[in-house]
Amino acid sequence: MEVLPKPWFDLRRYKEVRLREAVYEAEISEEFLEEGLVRNAAGKAFQSWKAVVAAHSVDKLEELKKAFPGRKRLRGSRRVVEKAMWVIAIMPTSALKKVAQIIGGEVDLYTNLALLLHEYQYNGPDPEGILSIYPDDDSAAKDVRKLIEKARQLATALK
Repeated sequence: MEVLPKPWFDLRRYKEVRLREAVYEAEISEEFLEEGLVRNAAGKAFQSWKAVVAAHSVDKLEELKKAFPGRKRLRGSRRVVEKAMWVIAIMPTSALKKVAQIIGGEVDLYTNLALLLHEYQYNGPDPEGILSIYPDDDSAAKDVRKLIEKARQLATALK
């Protein structure tokens, strides 16, 4: 297993590894779908998408520095890095939409879908639409397929 390089040391290599991660996670998501494990598939599709956003965010470093100013101490270390670099490295779910909006285009649009699937992963289907917009697993599976298709497309387009 390849170790994820830290972006503050090597942005190019970090991006390459995240793109490969996106493809691998999409493959696992597809396997889960074939087995009928839709919530697990949604989780892997979400991980694939986060890797796509992280890879694309490398190209928006200057804009991210403006959106996430300051510095951040790394957990368990004395090292302090720019907050934008930390966001690129971790790609926290709480920052995913903001980063996607900076990247723009299809990344921003599909991030909405990824976040809905993330919600579904934790809450499951909900016919009443309170905990999840997906009334059943079949409707969620359709969106999982859309997301993994777009993740693959965007991951291979950047290579």
